[in-house]
Amino acid sequence: MVTGLTWATYVNELALLAVVDPADTNFVANLPYTIDYAELRIYQDLQLLSTVTPLTGLSLAVNSPTLTIPIGTFITLQDVNVITPVGTSDPAVGTLNPCLPVTKEYLQYEWPSVVGAGVPNKFAMLSQNVLRFGPWADQPYALYLVGTVRPASLSASNTSTFISTYLPSLFLMASMIFISGYQRNFSRQSDDPQMAVSYEQQYKALLNSANTEEQQKKFQAGGWSSMAPAGVATPTRG
Repeated sequence: MVTGLTWATYVNELALLAVVDPADTNFVANLPYTIDYAELRIYQDLQLLSTVTPLTGLSLAVNSPTLTIPIGTFITLQDVNVITPVGTSDPAVGTLNPCLPVTKEYLQYEWPSVVGAGVPNKFAMLSQNVLRFGPWADQPYALYLVGTVRPASLSASNTSTFISTYLPSLFLMASMIFISGYQRNFSRQSDDPQMAVSYEQQYKALLNSANTEEQQKKFQAGGWSSMAPAGVATPTRG
């Protein structure tokens, strides 16, 4: 039973599943692409709590409705907060004023100009890395942002990741989907009815379990709790 993978054990396990020599030149050359495919698929299929991170150090421009954050800072932006009073950049000593997400059309209608500038309390995404605020900032307020990122991939120099440590079986199945394509063998089970394992089906089965666990971490499981769905005790307690 796989309990966690490092770079070395991942390479060896994958080579065993693919029935190749772990030192095979073609296998080694395809490892980075295999890892990219597997990790990206897992990140996109599961909204992993481990990828959520805060960001400070950005400030709003006075009398301007927009803010540009460095491209690639976040994959998805989850929370936008304005820190008051002005001049305070540490959220631990200031006050966080949450901004609610709205449409850009709403902002353009409500705050078409600098008139009424103040502490922003609404925002909209204009692009992947450009935000529009309303009302326009009357001071250079610091921001506290929260969003998801793409952690560094597993490699010989980064020998363990959250995925390799906590989702090793899912990681191996996603990797084998790519490897099967490399081996021109996507349909092994249909080509060979005796083949016991379909990597895609196994991946989806493991994904369901991982998704349930991820919802528990976020208290988004049954009844907005951290408990797994009950198989028997479905009626609510009195």
